[in-house]
Order: sequence, then C-alpha cells, then structure tokens
Amino acid sequence: MNTMRHWNQERLLEAWQHALGGLVNRPPVHWTEGQEEPLAVAEWAPLVDISEDGKEYLIKAELPEVKKEDVKVTAEEGTLTIMGERKFEKEEKGKKYHRVERAYGSFVRNFSLPDDASPAKVTAEFKDGVLTVHLAKTEQAKPQHIEVKVA
Repeated sequence: MNTMRHWNQERLLEAWQHALGGLVNRPPVHWTEGQEEPLAVAEWAPLVDISEDGKEYLIKAELPEVKKEDVKVTAEEGTLTIMGERKFEKEEKGKKYHRVERAYGSFVRNFSLPDDASPAKVTAEFKDGVLTVHLAKTEQAKPQHIEVKVA
C-alpha cells in the first residue's frame, strides 16, 4: 500500500532549528584575558513536546526559571498561544558576568489547533519548570450504517 505524506515546510524548519540547538542565533565566543566581551542576550522560545492519545492533545513546554505568574495560555480563533517572560536577574554591585548564554526576555509560541480539538476545554499546570497544557478532543460523530434496499 502506498502512503502519501503531505510535506509541511514549517514543521521541517522547526525540526531543523531544533536539531541545530540554537547554534545559529548564538554569537561566537572569544575569550581574551583582560579584554571584556560585550554581553548579548539572545531571543528565545521554549522547546515543546506535543503528543496525543484518544482523549486529548498534550503540550509540554520547558520554562526553567519562569514564574507561573509570568506565563499566559490562550486558545482562540483556531490557535493555542503560550506567552510569557523569563527575567534576567538583577545586576548586583561587585558581580561581573563573563558570559551569558541563556536567553531571557519575552516569548510567544503559537500552535494551530487540530479540527478535533476543543478550545473550550483547555487546562494547564505548571510544575518544576515545565508547563503542561491539556487540550481535550471533541467527540466525533460516529459513522452510521445505512442499509440500501434494492427495489
């Protein structure tokens, strides 16, 4: 049996970016004794895992050092949005940063809702730096068997 798969360019690009591990946006590191390197803070978007079973879709987003109050989840107009902010720690007097590689700032991730997802039935929980979003599936109409009578 031949199976035809639809090529999804966006999914391919996301997979490629994930495989590179963010190396594209990371500035090169140059360490010269006695010379300070300018600190650049990279933009970021949390990594996610998306799975499903018979009852729901499950999205898990890594949000280390993000407070629950700094995260917002919305589902509207066919899109699930996760947004928030990871704040850079305040500079302390006498503390000198040599390198800052972890990204900080605001982030937004948008996901198209599948046709069988119920935006009215979204729940989210936040534990140990992981946001878990549960998106319930709607009940599908069961196919009906229609008897055809031959006249």
